[in-house]
Amino acid sequence: MARKETSENPGRLQQIVQTYKMTRQADSTIGLVLAAVGIVTFGVILALGFLIGHPIYAGILGFLLAVLAMAVVFGRRAERAAFGQLEGKPGAAAAVLQNVRGWTVTPAVAMNKSQDVVHRAVGKAGIVLVGEGNPNRVKSLLANEKKRVARVVYDVPVNTFIVGTGEDELPLKKLRATLMRLPRPLSGAKTTEVNDRMRALGDLMSNMPIPKGPMPRGMRMPRGR
Repeated sequence: MARKETSENPGRLQQIVQTYKMTRQADSTIGLVLAAVGIVTFGVILALGFLIGHPIYAGILGFLLAVLAMAVVFGRRAERAAFGQLEGKPGAAAAVLQNVRGWTVTPAVAMNKSQDVVHRAVGKAGIVLVGEGNPNRVKSLLANEKKRVARVVYDVPVNTFIVGTGEDELPLKKLRATLMRLPRPLSGAKTTEVNDRMRALGDLMSNMPIPKGPMPRGMRMPRGR
């Protein structure tokens, strides 16, 4: 067990360091902000400890709360930096979808020569089709894919979104939260059934080329609270 813990810890530390470096490239003040948050949180709790006559206990509590506050702030800023680097790049929506728990994601189920693309996600909320690319062209792709899906699972909710910054488009940073807020009318068994049907349907697109672009595999995006 000791060997296993020792081998895992460097990986976690390395991940934190890499995330910090990535965040600092987009947010040069991250170090100062984290230091300020930690010092202020610790100072306030410690001051309260002196007022009530328990500075030692307050110091311990202040340290723990300071670390927690720094972790929360770091998570939010790291998430913002990660989305900033992905924004507008091919495959960005798929990268986000693949890091949302409870969803089975199939990237690039529909595509055109201009590399506008539609990704599919299946979960207890039903089926979600997410398009990225030129809005006018993506609307047509989404409509066609929705019809194709409806022929196979006509009794399942199908939601469509276009990722982007324009009118009636969903910002990339809000994609995960939007999926998590969707109603979940399907049972686990029904979700599995829908996944099986979609897997067979997805095979029709398996020979199509996927656009070249940053579509990170296994990327873990920091989660702010």
